[in-house]
Amino acid sequence: MDKMKKIPEKISGSAEKFNRFLRRNAAGQTDEQNRGLKNNIVNRAKRIKHLAYKKSTRKTIRETAVSWAFLLPSLMGVLTFFVIPFCVVVFYSVVNNPIQKEFVGFFNFERVFVNNAFRQAAYNTFMFSIIAVPLAVALSLFLAVVMESGIPFKSQFRSFFLSPMMVPIASIVLIWQVLFHFNGIINVISMNFGGPKIDWLKSDKAQIVIVALFLWKNLGYNMILFMAALSSVPKDLIEVAKLESATDRQIFWTIKMRYLSSTILFVTIMSLINSFKVFREIYLMTGDYPYKTLYMMQHFMNNTFASVDYQKLSASAIIMALVIVVLMLIMFNTENRYGKDIEG
Repeated sequence: MDKMKKIPEKISGSAEKFNRFLRRNAAGQTDEQNRGLKNNIVNRAKRIKHLAYKKSTRKTIRETAVSWAFLLPSLMGVLTFFVIPFCVVVFYSVVNNPIQKEFVGFFNFERVFVNNAFRQAAYNTFMFSIIAVPLAVALSLFLAVVMESGIPFKSQFRSFFLSPMMVPIASIVLIWQVLFHFNGIINVISMNFGGPKIDWLKSDKAQIVIVALFLWKNLGYNMILFMAALSSVPKDLIEVAKLESATDRQIFWTIKMRYLSSTILFVTIMSLINSFKVFREIYLMTGDYPYKTLYMMQHFMNNTFASVDYQKLSASAIIMALVIVVLMLIMFNTENRYGKDIEG
């Protein structure tokens, strides 16, 4: 009887063990399914990310190829007309001649530095640039400020200063020769007032004529640039300054000049470049060998080219390029120092 009573207890215990076994199996299957589902999601996300990366890479490559295709004509032009010729000039400056092509180091540069014609040309070019460029910037800025002040006949004055840009260079040279010839109009007027008769183009005063010509040609263009820059100065700052009892002088130097820094840099660079182009006017007025104060770097290079001395010509061209680059860096650093707070 005792054995018969224990049978239901054994059956119920076995059932509980079986249920626990089933629950453990069921829990195990659920974990496996969850792990499998998680792995599927991760794998699918990786595939989607990989496909998106490949698509993005193809798009980037395609856009880059299209960009380079558009840039290629310009790059070819720059390489053909600027980079390759400059490399050739550098090569010529360090060899003895284009035929033997023996490396001579800085010998050609030494020849240039000891050449009296180069020294005279470098000195004249430096003196002309250091006088004409600041005058061009200062006078054009002054004219722009005057034009902005609302003077009468404003459009007529603007047309007068812009007229040299429309006149051919040959006509300008002819006018200047009529004015400054030994028997020209300037000497006639000077003699009527008891002044001396000066041979302007063949004396120490010859550079005054070229500086005046340079200013007459470039003031109008520079003035228009400054007028555009002055019109872009925020009006509210000027009004606030006036409310604070600031004078016109204080407004100009503390507000307007800060906003004009980038324009001053641009005008200075353009005036510097144009100062190296004044050879054309001097050549048309005086020829290959002008008076010594008018002998510029372009005269030296032109005469050196005519004598087929490519090594000396290349060395002088590199020296001139280095000087221009140094001047540009100085101007850019100056502009960044005084104008970065406005641009930021």
